[in-house]
Amino acid sequence: MKTLFEVLSKEEVERIHAASMEVLSTVGIKVDYPYARDLFRKAGAQVDDETQSVRLPESLVMKAIETAPKEFKLYGSDGKLEMPIGGNAVQFAALGTPTASLDLDTGAHRPSTIADLINHIKLIDGCEYIHCSQMDVWPNDIPMTTIHSEAINAWARNSRKSFGMGCYGFMPTLDMMRMTAIAVGGKEELRRRPRFFGICSTVSPLAMTQIQVEGMLICADYGQPVTMAPEGIAGTTAPVTLAGLLIQENANILAHITLSQIFRPGAPVLYGTVSTIANLRLGTVALGAVETGLITAASAQLAHYYGIPIRSVGGTTEAKRADLQAGAERMSTLLPAVLSGVHYITCAGTLDSSMLESDSLLVMDDELAGMALRLKRGIEVDETTMAMDVIRKVNFTSNYITEKHTMQNFRKEHYLPKFMIRQPYESWESEGSKSAMENACQKAKEILAKHEPRVLDPAIEKELEAYRKMVVERPMEELYKYEVAEMQDFRSENL
Repeated sequence: MKTLFEVLSKEEVERIHAASMEVLSTVGIKVDYPYARDLFRKAGAQVDDETQSVRLPESLVMKAIETAPKEFKLYGSDGKLEMPIGGNAVQFAALGTPTASLDLDTGAHRPSTIADLINHIKLIDGCEYIHCSQMDVWPNDIPMTTIHSEAINAWARNSRKSFGMGCYGFMPTLDMMRMTAIAVGGKEELRRRPRFFGICSTVSPLAMTQIQVEGMLICADYGQPVTMAPEGIAGTTAPVTLAGLLIQENANILAHITLSQIFRPGAPVLYGTVSTIANLRLGTVALGAVETGLITAASAQLAHYYGIPIRSVGGTTEAKRADLQAGAERMSTLLPAVLSGVHYITCAGTLDSSMLESDSLLVMDDELAGMALRLKRGIEVDETTMAMDVIRKVNFTSNYITEKHTMQNFRKEHYLPKFMIRQPYESWESEGSKSAMENACQKAKEILAKHEPRVLDPAIEKELEAYRKMVVERPMEELYKYEVAEMQDFRSENL
């Protein structure tokens, strides 16, 4: 992949790799899940059940890296949209799990709802560059125990793109996989053309938790890609120095990738990062900090070193409104991701450290993604772009606006924004003095008004609704018994 931005030298990448291998082989990683420890033990890792620690030799880690796919594809719900992950491709998705939304009509800050989640899915369906929803709105008006199933149901009925969610433990992830398989025509079809993007949140410092690993392994069983996504916070859960943070998160990511490949050699995975710095004045997270961009760029270099696709955040901000701070922070974290060669960037639609959703900002971020891709493409120098013939023709006697060369090349050479203000002040004022964000807000409303739901096969719709209803009505005491039985079957089949 062509990269325009690197923050580490080749020697520094190798030093971080060597230090990470030392951490894994001497310090190790805490694994609270006995089944995962058994998988590591069987593969040759040094396991201490008393301390719940696992030490990994470099040979085991490098073997896993060799089996992990270098490239794969993610598909839209109907299988028509193809998203290459890896190589030279750059894909964009939405970001975060906001618990609050800015109302599209009033701008009021309020708790997010299932209606907001559905609208968010519809808006992404209408975006040009953003091709995946990732459970980007967290509804407050439905039970926590049904959020995962309601989200898959909403996606299946309203999106022609892919969908992603976190690894929420054994039963919720199994529900998600089964519902996704129903929606696309079966488990084998889902394996053949993955539609789901799993997010395994690796815990800092140096921990692997049961709830995340269970979800990761089920996604692997269904052939769905999973990103290993640490959110190390420099100064609190990771060393305050960025190099130290990179060593710790690299070790953690590689340990998770190793487990995925022990379980299913060839399972699609992504190197991931959501890491940033702490706001040490308050003890909070500063996801919109410029250092997030530096960490992302360095993580991209490490992922390229291992030949594994990478997912990162970008377009993050601590701003509470779509103001100058939001714009400055968004580009300071988005551009490093794009220019350093990140393959899958979750960048769109949020404020307040990804906890506040804005539909109009989501649409604006689609434009920012297009601008960033144009910057990444750089300047092409060939016979056509050098324009020598037209330079000779026009010389100093005319201009280029009516030339055929201009008409043939301007749309490819120039990025043409939809919402940014470029007309003279007088014409802008006469057309209503709308800001770029007001233009984006209007576009968001148009997308929602014109959106057409997917038409599902009646048999699929009936089965999907039956599963959704089962999750809604499932008593918690039965869920636990059912989950234990399912887990025992799963482990016996896969150990």
